[in-house]
Amino acid sequence: MNLNRRHFLATGALAVPALTAGSSAAAAQPESESKGPPLTRTGADVLAARGWAALAGRKLGVLSNPTGVLASGDHIVDSMVAAGVRPLAAFGPEHGFRGSAQAGGSEGDYTDPRTGVPVYDAYGADATKLAGMFTKAGIDTVVFDIADVGARFYTYIWSLYTAMVAAAKAGAAVVVLDRPNPLGGKAAGPMLNPAYASGVGRKPIVQQHGMTVGELARFFAAEFLPAEGVTPGKLEIVEVRDWRRDQLFDRTGLTWVPPSPNMPTPDTALLYPGTGMFEGTVFSEGRGTTRPFEIIGAPGLDWRWREKLGELRLPGVKFRETYFVPTFGKFVNEPCGGVQVTITDARAFDAIRTAVTMFVTAKQVHPDKFKWRPDNFLDKLSGSDRLRTMIDKGAGVDEIVGSWQAELAEFDRKRRRHLIYR
Repeated sequence: MNLNRRHFLATGALAVPALTAGSSAAAAQPESESKGPPLTRTGADVLAARGWAALAGRKLGVLSNPTGVLASGDHIVDSMVAAGVRPLAAFGPEHGFRGSAQAGGSEGDYTDPRTGVPVYDAYGADATKLAGMFTKAGIDTVVFDIADVGARFYTYIWSLYTAMVAAAKAGAAVVVLDRPNPLGGKAAGPMLNPAYASGVGRKPIVQQHGMTVGELARFFAAEFLPAEGVTPGKLEIVEVRDWRRDQLFDRTGLTWVPPSPNMPTPDTALLYPGTGMFEGTVFSEGRGTTRPFEIIGAPGLDWRWREKLGELRLPGVKFRETYFVPTFGKFVNEPCGGVQVTITDARAFDAIRTAVTMFVTAKQVHPDKFKWRPDNFLDKLSGSDRLRTMIDKGAGVDEIVGSWQAELAEFDRKRRRHLIYR
């Protein structure tokens, strides 16, 4: 862990008053006091309302990040400590436990200055290494609370998978504090071919999986762990209250906490299963701008791309010609042209079809500019080389999207037995 990040964490924590047993984290309102239409309550809020009594007496390790937060704004670890249910350790995924690291980074090992809880850097750890951390920390229960954004290539669901395998190896139980999927419950997109498994997609699920992390945990335990020769340990899901599968995030009443630095709004999450694939191209996916995954482009692009996209009148979305200069990521300090993607109707919007249309039209309008990354990273993001090769051969959007409908239907059928919410 570098000194600047350690200094940031320490000074940031010192500005926060010490925890006490009477803090808001320890004294959440009883369920009976809610007024008006029911608002969604996360699994974390359900346990906190009962003083974390369900976890009392366990040797806890918490795998979380800044999204592991209560409706009050308190982090779950701070709340547990205030309630006298003190974890033995916390584990930080990509971006870190307190979230101070950028993409591809972590915070290292340190002692959390607010709570005194030891924090282990779990980013990039395989199951064997993570099991060793669990054993070293002396835990018997792994509590997972990280908000997902519903896309296969968002790495936190694979942090969950690794933790489940590691917990089984270490003889620990897993408790998932469930949260809504901000995209709702609809599955979409291509299936991962196991030959293309990587850190952005370890197991065969579709690109927009349409499941909560609790549902994914059930799916992982039944469909994947036994095939790896792993006998799943005890798995407990603390369910979300007052959430339906057709609810998007803006209907939950919850406060959006960016799960990573480049996921600033719920609309970013709605776009991400599609425009996140631009990381597999030479185009900027908007990192280094104020609207990542919404602003897409590259040096030398002009109005013609937006003009072509506008002619197609795609449902639920509009495009604006835009020019920008990224401050980090691709094309730092270089003027770029491109489009800003704005969702106009979230229920009509299809993120993956929209992104495929953007690929096809960019190749048509700017064939000299639109290229795949030389390492073919798109194949890992989309789950195989099919999307890339079909576009290169001139296939149309309907043909491309139609190519994965059978596997999508099979996944949808398979996941039903693991779903919790209706």
